[in-house]
Amino acid sequence: MMGDVAGDMDALAAALAAAEAGDRVASADLFTMLYAELRRLARRQLSANPAGLSISATTLLHEAYLDMRGRTAVFPDHGRFFAYAARAMRGLIIDHLRERKALKRGGEFHLTSLDTDASESVPQEQELVPLGEAIDELAAVEPALAELVDLKFFCGFSFVEIAQMRGVSERTVQRDWSKARLYLDRALRG
Repeated sequence: MMGDVAGDMDALAAALAAAEAGDRVASADLFTMLYAELRRLARRQLSANPAGLSISATTLLHEAYLDMRGRTAVFPDHGRFFAYAARAMRGLIIDHLRERKALKRGGEFHLTSLDTDASESVPQEQELVPLGEAIDELAAVEPALAELVDLKFFCGFSFVEIAQMRGVSERTVQRDWSKARLYLDRALRG
């Protein structure tokens, strides 16, 4: 999944460290190194969302980059960077949906349940905003679980890949995924 990036982990780690230290050139280099992987992530984000979004993967990627560039965040590994990028893209998509819905229907949102067992299914437009809010609530309580949701649901990483990124067993990731799903299910129903 991360073929090109995995082959040059030392350069990636160096660029990531320099970007975290505030080096704008390193940030631009990091963006260039990760562009293909981030574009894949943007395409995945858009394909996992309702049809009719008038935003392209390239636009989403560039808007997320501009949003991320203005913030100071620490990324100890590439998994956390991709989770952060997915979160930024998710936020932009939700903002876009809110804006479109506000123009079309006066901004009336209603909650519906989300089948968290089917992470590959496409959520309906009215499910996306509450899901984003539930993930934000989860991030306030359990940031690691919210990051796991971003990595699994939005980035498309497998349990094995997430376990390797975090240095834990696959079973631990599966248990955390169950906890995150339970929290999200309760938040969406309540």
